Amino acid sequence: MSASEFLANLVIPLNLSVTLLVLAAILFIVRWRKTAAVITAGALAWAVFWSLPTTSLWAGGLLEQRYPHQPAAMLPAAQAIVVLGGSTANGRPNWFESYDPKTTVPRTDTAILLYAAGKAPLIVVSGAALDGGVSEARMMATALERDGVPPSAIIQENHSLTTHQNALYTAKVLRQHGIQRFLLVTSALHMPRAMASFQKQGLNPIAAPSPPQIVVPDEPDFSFWLPDLRTLNASRSIVKEYLGLLVYWVRGWV
Repeated sequence: MSASEFLANLVIPLNLSVTLLVLAAILFIVRWRKTAAVITAGALAWAVFWSLPTTSLWAGGLLEQRYPHQPAAMLPAAQAIVVLGGSTANGRPNWFESYDPKTTVPRTDTAILLYAAGKAPLIVVSGAALDGGVSEARMMATALERDGVPPSAIIQENHSLTTHQNALYTAKVLRQHGIQRFLLVTSALHMPRAMASFQKQGLNPIAAPSPPQIVVPDEPDFSFWLPDLRTLNASRSIVKEYLGLLVYWVRGWV
C-alpha cells in the first residue's frame, strides 16, 4: 500500500476514530491520561460529526452542486461521452437509504441516456482493473453493450488507476481520435476533481454528472441530527474526495 493510499484510508472517519481511540488507550496505559482524554473526546466527536446526515448534506452538497445534474435533453451535443470508472457509495440513488443492488444507478446509466438522446456518437470508458482482473473499462463496455450501444461506438481506456490517470490517458485517446468536445460522466460528488483533472490536461470537458446521491430522502421520520451508522460509513467518499482535491492541488494535478 502506497503512502497516499494509507493516508486516504486513515482519514476515513471510522478508521481515524478507531486509530485515535487505540492511541488514547496506549497513552492512558503509560499514564498520559489528560492527553488520552482529549484524544478520546476528539475521536468520538469526529465519529459523531460524520454520522450526522446534516454533515454529509452540507459537505457533500458543496461538491455535488458545483456542477449540477441536468437531464440529457438539456445538455449540448458533443463528439464523445467519456465515462470514468469508480463507485460512490455503491451507486446507491440515495446515501441515506438502504443499499439495494436492484436500485443502483451506475455511471453507465447516465452515459446510455446521453447516447440515446443523440448527444454523441462515441462513448469512451476509462478505468483499469483495480484487483488485477477485468478492467473497469471492460465492465462498463459490457454494460453499455447490454443496453444496446454497439461495440463500434465504444472506445476503452484500460490503464488508468486514478482520476489523474483517467485524465492523462483519456486525453491521449481523445487526441488520437481528433475529439475536442466531449461530455464527462462521473458521480456528482467526484465531478469537481474530475473536471479539474481534465482541464489540467488542456481539455474543455462538459460536465454531465450522474444524479446527486446526497439528498434528503422521502421519509417522514428522516432526522437531520440523529447519528446514523449508514451515514458514517458512506461519509468516507466525501472525506476522501476533499483529501483528493487537496493532494491533487499539492501535486499540481489540478
